[in-house]
Amino acid sequence: MRIAMVSEHASPLAAVGGTDAGGQNVHVLELSSALAAAGHDVTVWTRRDDPALPDAVPLRPGVVVRHVPAGPPRPLPKDELVPHLPAFTDVLKRAWASARPDVVHAHFWMSGMVALAAATGRIPVVQTFHALGSVKRRHQGRDDTSPEGRVRAEVAVARTVDRVLATCTDEVFELARLGTPRRRTTVVPCGVDTRLFTPDGPVAERFERPRLVSLGRLVRRKGVDEVIEAMRRLPHAELIIAGGAAATNGAPPADPDADRLRARAAAAGVADRVRLIGPVARKDVPALLRSADAVVCVPWYEPFGMVALEAMACGRPVVASAVGGIQDTVVDQVTGMLVPPRKPEALAAALRDLLGSPTRGAAFGIAGRDRVLARYDWERVAASTAVVYDEVIATRNGRIRATDSDAAGMDAEVDAAEMDEFDTETAGALR
Repeated sequence: MRIAMVSEHASPLAAVGGTDAGGQNVHVLELSSALAAAGHDVTVWTRRDDPALPDAVPLRPGVVVRHVPAGPPRPLPKDELVPHLPAFTDVLKRAWASARPDVVHAHFWMSGMVALAAATGRIPVVQTFHALGSVKRRHQGRDDTSPEGRVRAEVAVARTVDRVLATCTDEVFELARLGTPRRRTTVVPCGVDTRLFTPDGPVAERFERPRLVSLGRLVRRKGVDEVIEAMRRLPHAELIIAGGAAATNGAPPADPDADRLRARAAAAGVADRVRLIGPVARKDVPALLRSADAVVCVPWYEPFGMVALEAMACGRPVVASAVGGIQDTVVDQVTGMLVPPRKPEALAAALRDLLGSPTRGAAFGIAGRDRVLARYDWERVAASTAVVYDEVIATRNGRIRATDSDAAGMDAEVDAAEMDEFDTETAGALR
């Protein structure tokens, strides 16, 4: 199967942990690799953000990353990319006219807009949103920097694609609220590399204090501020915070999020027990997670939450907020502990209980590893995804085989009407 992955702002080549580089980058990387390992041919289309990048980069056997010239070839916040989507679309239209993929899988709402416009109704399109604007607006309010019209565009994409892949059950309900037909939604979770993330292997250097680890982007909604606040009530523990901007040519990075967290630690009187270590290379993440007595993941909201899975795969207990996809992955009192978001007191109480019972933490870690192996290995996730691809391709082929029937004409009219609706709503979103 020839698969086109569209991930306009999240390149699988990017270093994870920056402002706009996180779970989506890892998802695209690992899903593409697992699909290629299963014998499929995968091309990932992402925006060129560096003039030195070659047009095509072989990523892994069977996976090629293609860099699309759309806007200035430099990093841009994803919320500023909408004006450059038409240029991205034009490149894909030309490429797919000469080398048509069997299926397109779009990641994030802007990629869905591009994929549908470039596919022009001829190629089946599968969509993974990774995050929904309606949920982001609900939790961030005036701090939401999403472009005007994002929610309208998501509704149009969800109603037009052949299938939406939701990463958790909570997202299914959110999509239903947007009017997405249930028959077009299938739950396929994110995965974890169970060969890289294992309980056995090197352990990052640590000291005698109980260690908590927080890993990922440092933006406010990830809840790291609440973890620092909880440290007031954990006087014997240390907190390692990994993520944020990387150094440039050896110079310290300009990172307002890291500055905010350092100021929060100083104000809380815990600066001597909180260390921000910057981004960690992916190959070094398992060693850091293994060094933790508990891995803390307490975002305000979370479409999935890969860090919790990676910690479970390493056999470490997780304390996480009971939001979004985390409610699917972390089983409360079995693989970890769930707490309300934005409640540092409740977080501190859970961490005290866990750190006070090492045997309990070890049991959570064993159960977490078992759960990951049973449900979240990338090979399993890729197989489930390929089943969806086969289904949407078969549905399209079924329509084509019926070209001599009146039903085929009706299908063509429906497809055209759906595309007209998408184009109308998309135009409104871009204004």
